[in-house]
Amino acid sequence: MIEIRIEMPELFSVEEAGHFREEVRSYILDGHSSFLLDFGACRFIDSTGLGVIVSSYKKCVETGGTIRLTGMNDNVRKIFELTRLTNVFEII
Repeated sequence: MIEIRIEMPELFSVEEAGHFREEVRSYILDGHSSFLLDFGACRFIDSTGLGVIVSSYKKCVETGGTIRLTGMNDNVRKIFELTRLTNVFEII
């Protein structure tokens, strides 16, 4: 199974969330269901961004895939820790 790497935008909020949702949806429709989200350039994520990642994760799991996260800076990692999403996602 091929893992698709997606580089997250610098500011992942409501404006970028729709694009991300469509990008992941398109990959899933093409038969891909495993993703590595690279947060190396991401400095901020809001609740909409988190919600889109969680809903995408659910779709991936339903099709036998997963979403892993990498490259988080301290601020982004703290958001995932506060929302306990570190218990959901594999962070490498």
